[in-house]
Amino acid sequence: MRSIAIFGAVGALVAAVALPAYAASSTPVDAAATLQQVAAGDAQSLVVASEATASPLNRSTYSATTQDEIDKKKAEEAAAAAAAAAATAASASAASSSGGGIDIGSYALVSPGSGEVRYPLPAGSYTQGRTTVGADSGGHDGADMLAPAGTPIYAAAAGVVRISTESYYGYGVGITIDHVIGGQSVSTTYGHMTYGSRQVQAGQTVAAGQLIGAVGSTGSSTANHLHFEVHVNGSILEPYAWLAANAG
Repeated sequence: MRSIAIFGAVGALVAAVALPAYAASSTPVDAAATLQQVAAGDAQSLVVASEATASPLNRSTYSATTQDEIDKKKAEEAAAAAAAAAATAASASAASSSGGGIDIGSYALVSPGSGEVRYPLPAGSYTQGRTTVGADSGGHDGADMLAPAGTPIYAAAAGVVRISTESYYGYGVGITIDHVIGGQSVSTTYGHMTYGSRQVQAGQTVAAGQLIGAVGSTGSSTANHLHFEVHVNGSILEPYAWLAANAG
């Protein structure tokens, strides 16, 4: 009995010493964990196939990848729409500016859109200014096409250059081209061009749409624009209506 009592006392002493050490070395189940520890345990990875490629975002009827490209596309579409609207409104503008109705059909010499007659300025590059013809024109027999300096000017039709000079009276830098369109004698005049921009000389043959100069403000002019005139068989015609009837 004495031996049993001794062994029991020794066992109790060993248990008393071991239990605190075990408790100190164990982590409580509900101990707080850091966000980094949780993330490391739940980390995920994404594997992309080697053949995957970047693709531009398709927006409506055009593709663009940046806001600048989107804005540029919208501006181009707006310019094209404005050019189409300008052609449609040409006859109405001519009538209000010249003080009377104009039968645009009587201006037609060739099929509109055939390419035989072209607009002298690029579509969307100009706005319609003053256009007057006849007795009430005050000497301003033509149309002012308002555009920035340096805007390219093209021959409205194929023909032969009759005048090309740096000083053409009130026209300033001016060019006149003689044409035969639809069997009719036609001449077109281009005034107020930039000094030194003329690309053709008198006697030279030009094609429809050929570059002949650049918009300026020379001669009797107060702002950059092209003064454009059209004469058919010696009679002055309203230019916007004539372009709409023949260039489309």
